[in-house]
Amino acid sequence: MARVHYFEVKPNIPEKLSSLNFLAYNLHWCWDHTIRDLFRRMDPDLWEEVYHNPVKLLGRINQRKYRELLKDDGFMDHYEQALGTLGSYVTERNWFQKEYPEKSGFKTAYFSAEFGIHECLPVYSGGLGILAGDHLKSASDLGIPLIAVGLAYQKGYMQQYLNADGWQQETYIINEFSSIPMERMKDAEGKPLLVSIAFPGREVFIQCWRVTIGRVPLYLLDTNLMENNPRDRAITNELYGGDLENRIQQEIVLGIGGVKMLNLLGEKPTVYHMNEGHSAFLALQRIRELMQAYGLNFYQAKEAAVTGNVFTTHTPVPAGNDIFPRYYIDRYFRDFAGEMGLNLDEFMNLGRIILESGEEGFCMTVLAMKLSSRINAVSRLHREVSRKMWRNLWPETPESEIPIDYITNGVHAPSWISREMHNLLTRYLGPQWIENPHDVELWQRVDRISDEELWRMHERGRERLVAFARERLKKQLIARGASSAEILAAEDILNPEFLTIGFGRRFATYKRATLLLQNPERLKNIITDNDRPVQFIFAGKAHPKDEPGKEFIRALVHFLRDENIRHRMVFIENFDICVARHMVQGVDVWLNTPRRGLEASGTSGMKAAFNGALNLSILDGWWDEGFKPNLGWAIGKGEEYDDYKLQDEIESNALYDILEQELAPLFYRVSPNGIPREWVRYMKDSMKELCPEYSTNRMTFDYTAKYYLPSHFDFSGMNRNDFALARETANWKQRIRENWSSVRILEVTGDNGNGHKVDDDYRVKVKVQLGELTPEDVSVEIFCGPVDENRAIEEGNSLKLDYVEGDGGGASVFAGKIPLKSSGLFGFSARVRPSYEKYSASQEAGWLVWEG
Repeated sequence: MARVHYFEVKPNIPEKLSSLNFLAYNLHWCWDHTIRDLFRRMDPDLWEEVYHNPVKLLGRINQRKYRELLKDDGFMDHYEQALGTLGSYVTERNWFQKEYPEKSGFKTAYFSAEFGIHECLPVYSGGLGILAGDHLKSASDLGIPLIAVGLAYQKGYMQQYLNADGWQQETYIINEFSSIPMERMKDAEGKPLLVSIAFPGREVFIQCWRVTIGRVPLYLLDTNLMENNPRDRAITNELYGGDLENRIQQEIVLGIGGVKMLNLLGEKPTVYHMNEGHSAFLALQRIRELMQAYGLNFYQAKEAAVTGNVFTTHTPVPAGNDIFPRYYIDRYFRDFAGEMGLNLDEFMNLGRIILESGEEGFCMTVLAMKLSSRINAVSRLHREVSRKMWRNLWPETPESEIPIDYITNGVHAPSWISREMHNLLTRYLGPQWIENPHDVELWQRVDRISDEELWRMHERGRERLVAFARERLKKQLIARGASSAEILAAEDILNPEFLTIGFGRRFATYKRATLLLQNPERLKNIITDNDRPVQFIFAGKAHPKDEPGKEFIRALVHFLRDENIRHRMVFIENFDICVARHMVQGVDVWLNTPRRGLEASGTSGMKAAFNGALNLSILDGWWDEGFKPNLGWAIGKGEEYDDYKLQDEIESNALYDILEQELAPLFYRVSPNGIPREWVRYMKDSMKELCPEYSTNRMTFDYTAKYYLPSHFDFSGMNRNDFALARETANWKQRIRENWSSVRILEVTGDNGNGHKVDDDYRVKVKVQLGELTPEDVSVEIFCGPVDENRAIEEGNSLKLDYVEGDGGGASVFAGKIPLKSSGLFGFSARVRPSYEKYSASQEAGWLVWEG
């Protein structure tokens, strides 16, 4: 085949409009109406045709159109206004600079396998990516020094369509990176920046693309290079595609390649945030680089690196936690482990719960937890689920003390609310709500909005959603080769005045999209009620390998083809950010029906709440902590079941009851002028309570204050004076490791008798054998609290005892007082843990001795 020479053609934009590129390549337009409206104004039909991609728009507009725009005074004024908007945004003094003016040198690198920024950048599949995208947008708004790293997928995630039987089919589109708002990173000579990583018998080269999101750069890594062989070029082809070997290759590129690329770019983050376990290999690369640069051994470098690592765990579903068999670790990490001074078994132990287990694979979540100083779940309930799920990593630790905390997810409000809602909030709350969506007092001003104005605005959103659904359904039917009669009938589906309920989720089976179908006849009666009709809009994809999830879609599609309900129930194919945006802006109610404990957080209901929609959900994820009776509806009361069939029956009936007896009557109970005032009261209460609490601004505040800055200070402390503290800490831990087996509690004594009253103190004395360790090496504690009917401590608290004396026989005595704050039956247990005042990190497995 003849050699092909490649070149790129750029749009020929007139000089006076050249800054359109500046506007197009900064995705701040995703959440700024002024800039986005400018692109739509250039050619509204073409804007829809290019699926809201301004880079592609600029390349497709012809020169005649550009000349017309130059003569349009209104457009040119709009253009200058948009430039001023973005210019001010990226240069103005921001929240972080005001709050932390002295924090120079602090920077966080946020790693994720997917980022959902906008539909024109399809490198996401679902909630994990959408959360990551919203995280970056809020970090930008707040000015938090943050950079991000992901993968540039040539095919992205699969595109969904349904065949005539309703069975999900997948297709893939090739992402043309030159027509997406991303720029290839180049060196001083204009050549692509490349890093390489070692694979078995070869090197794999990686290039980098930059996506600019306001003030935040997102670096996407790509192996589709001529320098690589065909198989390696395909490593970054698909998100969550390929086999297990492709998965480990992607995660090596993301974690190890990502750290190396940041070095080449001159970025020097002090904190690394792993969003789920896919990027956990970055922790190993950090250790290796510290060893090479500073002459540290593995344990010294590990102490330094761990202090600057933050890990967020998401899915409680086993399939979401990658586990690789030993032979893949041997193939890809044998030499890597050797460079770190570890044999393969020692390396495998970094990803195992049970050390030296020949059966257990290498778990990326375990690796991330072991090599992070701060770990969090993504809702309060998810923290409890995660502690149960991973408790074997800390086998002697009470569940309430397992070092997994929580920061509940949020959403980036400006990205998800409608234009009308944006304008309404600005008018009544003031423009401060955009900068401070977490301000509780600001949201109290929602009460100032008249019922009529809020309701009419909401109705326009529903009308727009119905129009969108009709148009999408027509396109689906045309693509499927439907008859002209079916296509014509699509113009009459749904009614813009009916109660509209939305369900837009990934079609994993635990999300139970078909819970509504448990009693089809009862559901039909609800839908076709002449006085209080209800209509449903569904959307969502099943993973290409999830056959049960696909069956859920098929069952749903077959049900909605019933002649009596097909005009009041619709499934929108190819769920993405664009579809989600229309749904959350237009529905009256957002429905969520997971099995309790399996929805880590969920954020779609939060997006709906910002648009005035109400939530109807199982008490799981964020709704477990956000629900109040005046804000929406809860299906059940948080019960958990062993019998899933019984659970589905009970909860579906509860769902039908709410729809029939509460929700529909409330919606259709209107005042003489057609306003459902009680419903609007719910809307206002929901917005006042939920919006300030569930924004990503509040979430990123929490990450910055609780995790990023403390990790930055810990890492900075570790690397002072040639990593002296890291060396000292590693040596101390080695001494603990060698002597811990000799530590035991010899005797525990407490106050005798039963005459203790509230506000008294209960005195305790503990005698401990420490062997070669000193009293300064340990913390002797009392774990105390009320006991249940089984004499087990329910919610214990720890109390550190003071060293009193050595008893002359090689033992040490510690003593203290338990303050008695309430009456009842209490219990306590004595324990010993290592204690090192200079170093605060998560508890290590096996280092906890209880009274035998």
